[in-house]
Amino acid sequence: MEAQALEVEQIKLSSTTMKKERINWIPYWFIAPSVLLIVSFLFYPMINVFYYSLQNYNPSKPFYNSFAGFDNFVNIFSDDPLFWQSLQISLKWVTSEVILQLVFGLLLALVLNRAFRFRSFFRTAAIIPWAISGVITATMWSFLFSEHNGLFNDMLVRLHLLHSPIAWLGDTKWVFFSIVMAELWRGIPFFTITMLAALQTIPQELYESCTVDGGGRWKSFIHITLPYLKNSIILSTLLRAVWEFNNVDLIFALTNGGPANHTMTMTMYVANQAIVAQNFGYYWILNIKRPLWYDVNVLTLASKKDINSNTRRPQHELLNFRSLAIQTNP
Repeated sequence: MEAQALEVEQIKLSSTTMKKERINWIPYWFIAPSVLLIVSFLFYPMINVFYYSLQNYNPSKPFYNSFAGFDNFVNIFSDDPLFWQSLQISLKWVTSEVILQLVFGLLLALVLNRAFRFRSFFRTAAIIPWAISGVITATMWSFLFSEHNGLFNDMLVRLHLLHSPIAWLGDTKWVFFSIVMAELWRGIPFFTITMLAALQTIPQELYESCTVDGGGRWKSFIHITLPYLKNSIILSTLLRAVWEFNNVDLIFALTNGGPANHTMTMTMYVANQAIVAQNFGYYWILNIKRPLWYDVNVLTLASKKDINSNTRRPQHELLNFRSLAIQTNP
């Protein structure tokens, strides 16, 4: 009798555990539309890109298209020095732009975060360069960089810093510096806005405690400001890096990749292969870089949880952070 009772009890336990382990499909039905959209707008284009990269594809000659296999890949990686040159220029472009924009944007955000007269006006004015389109920005800077009647040449010659005007956009020594300065003016406001928004979330009592304990501005910046800005800096840098890698409007309007391909970035090279050379097999291979957008979005969503957890930190954790972060002067 006892053995039968144990068997009945085991059967009841197994049935209850099976009910508990039964999969609840309702959440999966709710996320199914999002998954379908991701598959439709991300994975299908990726498969399509890979398919056309294996073809000798020209839309103007649809009946002469043929299968090329991996010949396009071999030509790019072994027989195309302009590909490696454009990749090198793109990496140099993205690195210089993101670092300079981050540094100057953070400095400007720190200034605009302080209390002074007409602060709202200057905060609004700081957004204007970011709101202007790339073509208008390029037109304005082309006038400033003009060799004959440009403001920069006229000012430098009057100050006796130059003996003769410089062809800023036509000289291979100065053209990259010129486009970096033009894009820097347009890109700084993005970091300024994001850093300023993050600065508004830092509790002011941390700075007050740092001042009372003898910590200066540098220690408060290192131990308080930077830790709270870490997530905003990471996300802004990732987003801006992808945007700058895909930047084409300002470079196209200023130099069109010249002179002598010294500003031919990867995006400019892709556009030339598709529009000018009509080499769409090359174009599809080079467009495989587009999934970078997906990687950045995933990182953004993954880091969003950390940002929310930092902003909702309990008060006792803030006090512990204050005691650990603020160092007194010796």
